This record gives sequence, C-alpha cells and structure tokens, in this order.
Amino acid sequence: MRHSAVALLASAATLSLAPSLAAAQDMAPAAADAAVDAENVGDDIVVYGFGETRQVQTVSDSDIALLTPGTSPLKAIAKLPGVNFQSADAFGAYEWSTRISLRGFNQNQLGFTLDGVPLGDMSYGNHNGLHISRAIISENLGTVTVSQGAGNLATASTSNLGGTLVFASRDPSNDTDIVASGTYGSDDTYRIFTRLDSGDLGGVRGYLSYAYLNAGKWRGDGEQRQHQVNAKVVADVGDGKISAFLNYSDRAENDYQDMSAEMIRRLGNRWDNFAPDWQTAYRVAAVAANQAARAGSATATLPYPTFGLTFPAPVQTLDDAYYDAAGVRRDWLGGVTFETPITDNVRAKLQGYYHNNKGQGLWWTPYVASPTGAPISVRTTEYGIDRMGAIGSITWETDMNRLEIGGWYEGNDFRQARRFYALDNTQAGSSRNSLKFQENPFFTQWDFEFTTETAQYYVMDTLELGQLTLSGGWKGVRVINRSSPRVRATLAAGTIESKDWFLPQVGALYKLGDTAELFANYTQNMRAFVSSATSGPFATTQAGFDALSTTSRLKPETSKTYEIGGRLRAGAFQGSVAAYFVDFNNRLLGITTGAGIVGNPVILQNVGKVRSQGAEVSGTYSIGSGFSATASYAYNDSTYRNNVPGVSAAIRGKTVVDSPKHIASGELAYSGDIVFGRIGANYMSKRYYTYTNDQSVGGRVLVDATIGVKVPEGNGFLTGFAIEASATNLFDNDYVSTIGSNGFGNSGDNQTLLIGAPQQFFVTVRRGF
Repeated sequence: MRHSAVALLASAATLSLAPSLAAAQDMAPAAADAAVDAENVGDDIVVYGFGETRQVQTVSDSDIALLTPGTSPLKAIAKLPGVNFQSADAFGAYEWSTRISLRGFNQNQLGFTLDGVPLGDMSYGNHNGLHISRAIISENLGTVTVSQGAGNLATASTSNLGGTLVFASRDPSNDTDIVASGTYGSDDTYRIFTRLDSGDLGGVRGYLSYAYLNAGKWRGDGEQRQHQVNAKVVADVGDGKISAFLNYSDRAENDYQDMSAEMIRRLGNRWDNFAPDWQTAYRVAAVAANQAARAGSATATLPYPTFGLTFPAPVQTLDDAYYDAAGVRRDWLGGVTFETPITDNVRAKLQGYYHNNKGQGLWWTPYVASPTGAPISVRTTEYGIDRMGAIGSITWETDMNRLEIGGWYEGNDFRQARRFYALDNTQAGSSRNSLKFQENPFFTQWDFEFTTETAQYYVMDTLELGQLTLSGGWKGVRVINRSSPRVRATLAAGTIESKDWFLPQVGALYKLGDTAELFANYTQNMRAFVSSATSGPFATTQAGFDALSTTSRLKPETSKTYEIGGRLRAGAFQGSVAAYFVDFNNRLLGITTGAGIVGNPVILQNVGKVRSQGAEVSGTYSIGSGFSATASYAYNDSTYRNNVPGVSAAIRGKTVVDSPKHIASGELAYSGDIVFGRIGANYMSKRYYTYTNDQSVGGRVLVDATIGVKVPEGNGFLTGFAIEASATNLFDNDYVSTIGSNGFGNSGDNQTLLIGAPQQFFVTVRRGF
C-alpha cells in the first residue's frame, strides 16, 4: 500500500482542481470542523462553544504557549470540565502512561483528528493511527477543540462513542519570521525548537520546523527522546485554497516500571527497572529459573547453580523489576486538502492523506531465556501501519439553512507480531540497545496481518429560525476487519464487521438575547471492532472468539447520549453548564490474566450496559489589567449495569474503572506587556482499577506554574524574545498518575499503576511566540 501513497495524494489534489467537481456529488466529500473551530477562537484562551447545539470548548495556541515547550496539548485541555488526563512524566508525552477519558469513556472510546485526518484512538499499540505527540509539534498547533459528549457528524472516527478531540494546526504566517526556543530543566532534560515561516510569496506561504527532545527519566535510568519535522504549505488557487502538510517523528522512550499498590508501599516511589545494573537483573532471572526447576522436582539440577534460590533484597518476586523496557516509533504523516466555492452558495472540500508507522515495544523478559544461555531475552511487540484515505464534503448554504453531505474512506494494512531476541550470556552488560529497533529474532510467538476497510458517510443540516437553531442529521458506518495469521499461536483469526447505516444526531439551540443561550442534543454512536492481536476481539483465544460470535455476544459497542446545557456571556465573564445522561451498550472488556510481560490472551467479555450521568460547569473571568481566571468542575457517576457471565464476582452497580466522580480545576493567568505567567491547580477524586471496586488510588491535587518576561512590541527583531521559568507538581505531591497501564483485573491488587512525576523545574529562552 505504501507505494501508492504518493499517487493517492497527487490524485486528491488533481481531482480537487478539476472543473467537474461541481457535478461529483457521488464522491461523498467530507470535512472536519477543525478549521471552523480555529477561526472562531480569536484571542481567548478558552472558547465556550457559543452557537453550538452540544457541549464543546476550545483552547487556543496562546494557552498551549503557556505550557513548558514540548508539553502535550492534552495537558492544556485538562482544565476543561470532565477531562481526566494522566501521564507519568512532566510533559504529558510519555505514551505508555498517557491516558485521557471523558465522562467515563476511556481513550480508545474517543475520536481524535488532526486537520481532519483521523488519528485512530491514540492508544499505545494503535492499529489505525498515532498519538498527537508524534503527529505534530505542539508549537505548530492552533487550537484543540473538545466535544465531551458527541463530536460533529463529519468527524472521521470509528471510536468516538464518548466524545472527540479535534486538533487544528496553525497556518503559515503572512510574514517572514523565525521562531525558536531552547529549554533546560530537571533530570538533565533539554529541548530545542525552531520554525521558519516563508511569508507570503505571491499567494503561497509555508513553514518548516524542527524539534528535538531529550527528557531524562525522573526515576531509574533512561530517557524519552524524539526528533520531529513538520512542514506545511498553503496556496491560494482562485477563490479556493490548497493546503498540504508532511510530518515526521522518530521517537524512542525508556519505560518506567509498572507498579502495584503493594510494591509502592514496599519499595517506594523511586523504585524502577534495574538498568543499567545488568548483574542484578541477571541474578534475579537466574534465581527465578532455579526456583522454577526446583518447583518441578526437589532434586532437579539448578540451571544456574552459582546464584542459588533466594532473590537479592529488596526483591521478593520476579516481577518486582525487569532489566529494561522501551518503545520506539517512527512515523510519516501527510495530507493534501483542496477547498473551493463551486457557486455562490455551494462549497466543496476534498482531502487525501497517508500514514506509515514502524514501531516496537520492548521488554527485557526473565520469563524466556536466550538460546545463548542468558536467563533473559528481549520480547517485542512489533507494529507496522500502512494506511491511506480520502475525506470530502459538499456544503450548500442559504440565508436560513446549511446542508452538508460528506464521507470518508480508509484502507489500512496493519501487521503485528510478538518476537524474542537473544542476549549475550555475559555479566558485562546487556548486549542490546533499548532505544534502537531490534533485528534477528530467535523466535516468533505470533505474527498477524490485519486489513481494515472503513467507509462512512454523513448528512447534516442546520436551520436558523431567528432565536432558535435546529440541527440534525445522521451518519452511516461500515468497518470490515480481517485477521490473517502468519504465525498463529493461540490467538483468534477470522473476519468481523461493524455496521450501522443510520446513527442519528439532533440538537437545538435557543438564544436568550445576546448574552445567553440554551442547548440540547441527542446522539447515537457506534465503536467499530479493533484489528489487533493485543486488544479487541482478536486478542482472545480462537475458542473465546468463536464462542462470543456463535452466542451473538460479539457486538460493537454503542452509546446513546442525551445532553442539555446553557452558556452565558456577561461583560468580562463567559461560561457554560451542562448535564448529560449516557446509555452505553455491549461494552467489551478484556480481563487480563497474569503479569503484563507474559502476554497472555485476555478473557474477552461483553459486560452489557453502562450508565453515565453527570454535570459540568466552567467559566472564565477577565479580571482586568491583564489578569484572567478560569475554573471548572465536573461530577460523573458511571456504573456497570450487568454482572459479567462467567465471572464469579458481581460488578452490577460498581463504578467504572478509571472514572473519578469529581474533577475540578482552577487557573489564574496574567499577560502584560513585559511580564506573563499562570498558576493552575487540578483536583481529582479516587479512581478504581478493578471491576469489583476492591482496589483504588486516592484523590490528588496538582499545581503547575509558569512565570516569564518578554521584550514588548515595537523593538524590531527583539520583539517576542522571552525567558520563562516553569514548575510542574509545584508542591511535590506523591501520587499515582496512570492506572490500567497493564489493563484492569476483576479484583485484587495488580501491577498496573504508574507513579506521577515529582516536582520539576524548567527554564526556557524563546523568540517569536
């Protein structure tokens, strides 16, 4: 598929320029609403979605710029109501730990797009997309728009059960300019960024930018390292516009050790993998091999007799620590978009995109010895994505009505494998580099080729009747997943389909004068099955897959969302309030068995219904003299409505895992001619990490702060120079950030927690922001 990527993008641009486009309504063009959201932001840090018939907020690039450079844009939206964002690092970019959820829906049940291009569900082992931290450099983002309940019908996503995040990149500047920054901070972290804007070259403008991050781990040994290049070009063509982008990311990151609550109590918050202490890792693996031999026979010969049968203190189990773990990812993402008026009332938009990914997730596993005699080998989960798609739309507008028809098609080839690589049998150290792609495996446990074909269309209409605005429409989706094993092992193979050609959405907005409005919305959505050997229906055994299929319990997850709310703009204040009720059916859960490093197939269960209900309130007040204050609070009650067949413990009435009942945030920001800064606090109540709610992590409050000085306007090239200092977790609180890093169990403690980063400080010098 990759060899035809250039042809697809070229074809998209060529077709877009063709005069016959006006008659090509059967091509089902589609458009995401990211550009519209970007245009409506202005200078506000948070925009509350005035004029929308659903709950929606947008944060601008001015808000993202207040974060430490390189910080994930997901951290910028943590202040919005109902947003649960977690990461074990200060930047919020460590992918193994990064999680976001909305109203009880976890990350793989949300939709994500960048300039209309689908990012899949942004999960760590993504089969159909990539994480936003790899898709674009954070300084090149223009806006992030969050729809907590239901995204626009045009959103290109098959996972948006519970909301969408729409990322929009900034357009190139009309002025020639150089933007740059350099950051240094805790744990020998440094980052550089530069962007060159061409300025207007006669209707054509573009930029080229580069960023490099090397963030040292705050516990244990290792680093998070990333090279990124972004390029974008925008050209005026008559009354239309062509835009194209090409983004590259090369990311390698050492993992933190996943913990259990018992491990945190026994080993402390600074415990991590053994690296670079190879001798201890070797000894622990050798002792475990000796124990396994003696468990089979009290007189068995020990495979490593010089190491005995006792772990070195404080190690008590084989899973207390491994030598090392890491993730390496390399991505190319590109797209071409053409939009033009066809008549005074009709506009068309057509987009083509391509994404290629190569990735490996690595674990130094003591459960499989190397053929060299070393009691440890390197276990990988390997990924290869080759996907392309087309999105388009036709829009017809009159004085009172806006009708839009569009569609999306994507073909995706995904290959995933589990392999093992030998290590030299030496005490001198590990013979393999954790931050490089591994080669020459000695064993392939399983190897699957997946193909996913996605087709989606939508029809939406907006009617303005004075103070009343009515919106409605529907979308239809069909996704076909095929799994073809090269090396099968015990995992499932076959073909499944998710299909629903009528998923309606209706809404209403009533304006109470110029300062207030009420809205209501109803949406039906479906989440398509996942083509993966590590999640979804194919991640279980063939017998389990067949049993669910034959008993008709293997159904796509669906949701029905009811939402009402209001917005107010009064003088220096603007804000919103919303209440919602969600019926979630056919929720599929993969119950983990054994340590994550072992990689056992999950026990897949249809847990029936989940019910979520709650309320959200948020507001921003411009105090004056450059000061503004933003606050939000959200209450969510998400519970399982059915017991799980085949599981002894009942979960009916239990709270959904990783679903805090209370989330609150507050922020004070200042922007003057010379001085700028912000301080923000985020509170979250306890979260459960078992389905029976017998294990949980406590609530926490985190405070981040930034202060800086800049050269004011009117100083030529020096204008925009600034130096700033920032602090994350300002009061150095101990807390658990991510839960469920190795999935969720039915009951009992589990090694699936990640400790949050301690207090860290950074200093940045920059120009042009």
